[in-house]
Amino acid sequence: MVNIQWYPGHMAKAIHQIQDNLHLVDIVFELVDARIPVASRNPEIEKTVQQKPHLLIMTKKDLADPQATADWVKYYEDQGQLAIAVDSRSRTIGKQMTQAASDMLADKLAKIAARGITNRPIRAVCVGIPNVGKSTLLNHIVNKKIAKVGDRPGVTKGQQWLKASNKLELLDTPGILWPKFEDQVVGTKLAVTGAIKENIYPNDDVALFALDFFKQHYAARLVDRYHLTAEQLTLPNPELLIAMTKNAGMRDDWERFCVAFLLDIRKGRLGRFTLDLTGDQPDA
Repeated sequence: MVNIQWYPGHMAKAIHQIQDNLHLVDIVFELVDARIPVASRNPEIEKTVQQKPHLLIMTKKDLADPQATADWVKYYEDQGQLAIAVDSRSRTIGKQMTQAASDMLADKLAKIAARGITNRPIRAVCVGIPNVGKSTLLNHIVNKKIAKVGDRPGVTKGQQWLKASNKLELLDTPGILWPKFEDQVVGTKLAVTGAIKENIYPNDDVALFALDFFKQHYAARLVDRYHLTAEQLTLPNPELLIAMTKNAGMRDDWERFCVAFLLDIRKGRLGRFTLDLTGDQPDA
């Protein structure tokens, strides 16, 4: 398994900034990628947010396998963690998040109202790994292009307050990874979905990992997209990737095809998928 590590200095700084600002917020919105709802959870965030109310927001549900997403929402709820799945481009996402936060903070909001304080907005901090769709989500909530949007990790480097509505204010933070991936499968899944900068991992190793997964779970999509025969589908993965390279008209340019294959996956050209499966969890 390829060894992947990426921890820029601004990420370490961001963790300390979140710690310093926790007293300003009522709730933590942790954003995770619905395609990898375990691999995209930063263990440092759980340590940092301590006992603050915590809502797990599974972004990019429009790219994830819908049945797997439903399974994950139930799984987390069974673990005592409230989770919602969202399409970051939906017009209703702000109301969805506000309602979920209001439900979680009902007791606190009632106490505030009893003191005669009315119309106080809920204040939330948004945290998550790079390229989890946070900027897209925030831009749709505030209806302005305030948060920078990019299809690469590391776009947001600072922290800023955003007013979503009269009922919700959000503290944006940069995407944060953790210093070391103990399980390299986690790092590889992050690479497949684009959460890690491309120049720090070998595309062929990551492509082979993705190919093996799709071969096991979504084989028909590989056949349709890359014009494979039933016989080719039985080839060992390196040989299959070579066959796909040729079928794509790239001759022997394996490296070029690996990049194109990973881009196909990220752009949804192979359909909706989920790399993390609830059945793989010990408590499932």
